[in-house]
Amino acid sequence: MILVALLLAAFVINLDTTIVNVALPALVRELHATTTQLQWVVDAYNLVFAALLLTFGSLSDRFGRKGMLLAGLTVFGAASLAGGFTTSPAQLIAARAVMGLGAAMTFPATLSLITNVFTARGERARAIGLWGAIGGVAIALGPIVGGWLLEHFSWGSIFVAMAPVAAVAIALVVACVPASKNAGAAAPDIPGLVLSAAAMAVLVFTIIEAPDYGWGSARSIAGFAAGAVLLAAFIGWERRAAHPMLDVRLFRNMRFSAASGAVTVAFFTLFGFIFLMTQYFQSVRGYAPLSTGVRLLPVALSVGIGSVAGTQLAVRLGTKLIVTLGLVAMAGFYVWAALTVSATLGYGIIAVQMVVYGLGMGLTSAPATESIMGAVSRRQAGVGSAVNDSTRLLGGTLGVAVIGSVYASLYGSRLTATLPAGLPARVSDIAHQSLGAAYAVSGQVPGPLGQVIHAAATNAFLHGLSVGCLVAGGVAAAGAALAALFLPAQPASPAVTPSPPSVPAASPAEDPVRS
Repeated sequence: MILVALLLAAFVINLDTTIVNVALPALVRELHATTTQLQWVVDAYNLVFAALLLTFGSLSDRFGRKGMLLAGLTVFGAASLAGGFTTSPAQLIAARAVMGLGAAMTFPATLSLITNVFTARGERARAIGLWGAIGGVAIALGPIVGGWLLEHFSWGSIFVAMAPVAAVAIALVVACVPASKNAGAAAPDIPGLVLSAAAMAVLVFTIIEAPDYGWGSARSIAGFAAGAVLLAAFIGWERRAAHPMLDVRLFRNMRFSAASGAVTVAFFTLFGFIFLMTQYFQSVRGYAPLSTGVRLLPVALSVGIGSVAGTQLAVRLGTKLIVTLGLVAMAGFYVWAALTVSATLGYGIIAVQMVVYGLGMGLTSAPATESIMGAVSRRQAGVGSAVNDSTRLLGGTLGVAVIGSVYASLYGSRLTATLPAGLPARVSDIAHQSLGAAYAVSGQVPGPLGQVIHAAATNAFLHGLSVGCLVAGGVAAAGAALAALFLPAQPASPAVTPSPPSVPAASPAEDPVRS
């Protein structure tokens, strides 16, 4: 029941990362949201979530993981409920930012509690496998749940529906989850908390904005430079601090740093996959949001299977082998998709391709997470979990930004080259906005010219999709090479997973195993 409570808490946070996307068209119709406002409905959550992960992961170690989890679920559920009743885009963006705050308080605590409750490597691996499975399933189920809600209720139902799930998770945590904290921790590292939050916020904000302003623009370069300076300042402070929030020497341990890199690559490809495939299904194939979500089920199921099996195989055969195979499978999927994608490709082939991808994702992310958590002491489980979660968010945000930029530039250039000469400038400008806009304007142009615009837009989209797949596949292949070179197969010694004395045992209430 402890595991059920923690998995439910992780489920609702992961679900929110994708469920909101299907409501965006409804927000345009009912709240008259602009494109920029739609972007921030999604990104306000991600920005606050990413910026505060390390902060709350560290604070949960010091002040109590169970208390932080309960507080986070409360903030998340209340903000989600409020978001369902907002009447303007600005109000909704504010609610989403507060939801990100609740997510940052909640998510690291779920994994750190798992690590402190399940202490033997075998049982910890099984628990983390299920944690990874529930995360992958929730991300893939987001469009399904959101599509079903939109077919039966208003857009607000997407936010309101998460509040009772959070309430059930709160009840289970109160009833089942033991208290756990690092009772001997020093006072909070305030400069470290501030510098980590600032560095993550600047970096994620710059990644979000770079596709609009240009990766080489002065604004983007300044943003990345500021993020690098803040990150360097954070590392410098943590190296000198008597009681740092994050012992940066952990990154010398390849079970920690190489596994963190593998998680980053895995979520780069996952969010890139969702970005590409939802557009393909909804725009090119014309599926409704619910139908699109249902067709993504092979990914959800195979991620779950791969996560559970991957952690067990990593214990037996070595993390290096399993993570490398997972990344190779993801790279293979993207190359296969790039070579076969078309407007008429049979769904059976697509489903098999998605199973290959989902298994690769599961075999990569869950064993890599188990490696990360096995490299940190139980006293620092909260901040270790936060590092793992930060790599997930950074990878996902970067995946959407990079693959989205590649797709958009190739879509525009191919469309310019294939649209008929003499087309009115207004029609051409609309077609260049997006594939959906091109389809809409093609239906307004009578005769064969409308069909030509429709075909040119489809061709341009598929070209951008194909090259975007190759970019994602190249990143996955590079990740596989790095994992094969640097990720250790097994812990160097049993000391990598510290024995119970590393958790102060002043009283039974402070000992998570006894609790």
